[in-house]
Amino acid sequence: MEHTRIIIFTGGRLGQWALDLIEDGDLLIGADAGALFLADNGYRPSISLGDFDSVTPEQLAFIRAMSGETHDYDPIDKDYTDTELAWRMALSRNPQNIVMVGALGTRFDHSLANVHLLRMAQQQGITASIRDEHNCIQLAAAGILNVVNEGYTYISLLPLTERVSGITLTGFQYPLQGATLEIGQSLGISNKLLGEQGAIEVRDGLLLVIESRD
Repeated sequence: MEHTRIIIFTGGRLGQWALDLIEDGDLLIGADAGALFLADNGYRPSISLGDFDSVTPEQLAFIRAMSGETHDYDPIDKDYTDTELAWRMALSRNPQNIVMVGALGTRFDHSLANVHLLRMAQQQGITASIRDEHNCIQLAAAGILNVVNEGYTYISLLPLTERVSGITLTGFQYPLQGATLEIGQSLGISNKLLGEQGAIEVRDGLLLVIESRD
């Protein structure tokens, strides 16, 4: 069966909001404690993976029983975090869309590394986002990203590369026309959509698009 969307559950903040994102036909990947979260809530991950250092042996046995397949990694002899392993697994399936939840939490280093993973999806031509109960994070590259109003209060733009040029905003409270943003500038913080949809055009560079609410 071809899956057009993959949802990755990893081990950061998770809740009912994350389960509400699941739709029929989604392929579910659980990374470490994210796999346990799915299993505990009655969902069967198609793939569970990680070093599983966040779960007990009994919980790991439960994950195995609930999963389509399980991939174990040595906690020391591995090059990537469990989240990146899940991300690479998702990319290898070449879906149209990847959504990752549980990727933001108390470890800012992990959160920032997870945001950087969006670049790999962009390079492969796959639409991707990171979501939690307050944020939706996407990446805009050369071209146009259409943003649909999903009830977030703010939309902020932050460069992921040193400089992003040719930024034009349509349908926003504070429009831009061919603007340039450099790392360290806050010009793109706390914009708003005027209606149900807006467009973000980028000529060069990689731009983080962060929809948020308090």
